[in-house]
Amino acid sequence: MMLYPAMSTLNDYVPNRYMLVNVVARRARQIAEEMDQQGIPLNEKTVTLAIHEVADGKLDAREMDLTIAE
Repeated sequence: MMLYPAMSTLNDYVPNRYMLVNVVARRARQIAEEMDQQGIPLNEKTVTLAIHEVADGKLDAREMDLTIAE
């Protein structure tokens, strides 16, 4: 089974799969919140959009605040 985008492509921007999960999940939540505020319906799932942002080099772990709020 081939996955698109390939994990090796995603690892170019995020060093390991555990951090990738965090980066994608946080970005997916941001996308959902932005689209909800603007009232724009989504044709794709937010996780898919976030993964494509990583694969396209638009998003990597260095750009995100990964701290946990208490």
